Amino acid sequence: MRAILIGVFCSLVVSTVAPAQSLPPPSRTVFKCEAAGKVVYSDSPCLGAKTVDVEPTRGADKITGKPRIGPDVQRERTREQFAEAVRPVTGLDAKQLDTAGRRLKLTADGQAQCGRLDTQIPAAEADEARATGTSRQEVQVRLLKLRQEFRDLRC
Repeated sequence: MRAILIGVFCSLVVSTVAPAQSLPPPSRTVFKCEAAGKVVYSDSPCLGAKTVDVEPTRGADKITGKPRIGPDVQRERTREQFAEAVRPVTGLDAKQLDTAGRRLKLTADGQAQCGRLDTQIPAAEADEARATGTSRQEVQVRLLKLRQEFRDLRC
């Protein structure tokens, strides 16, 4: 029953947000890569990348000190308020609800693969932090493949 309610709420969120945006939502995970001695930031994973979580600013007018809210921030606040209102039923916060809504568009197999990757990527990141030498390179290659699969599936 709970899964059905989460699906209904997520589809409601997706259906109300989708017409407002014609582009897919931006990734909030940025990868910091080093290539030829230069640091590059990208939404695409690379070998040996470090993840950087980014949260957009909500904006404020420096002159008046009053917040100036754009339509994108207003939509995000509305989604957050909705998620907080249904949290007792779903048990999900705003980010988890957005993720669940995005994944509703995937096939059952795609959803299962995303769930598998949700556990494998953090484990591979922990392995990378502990590894040294050639084993570190092997772990980085495996982590890169997992991140690329995550991105390709649109998890």
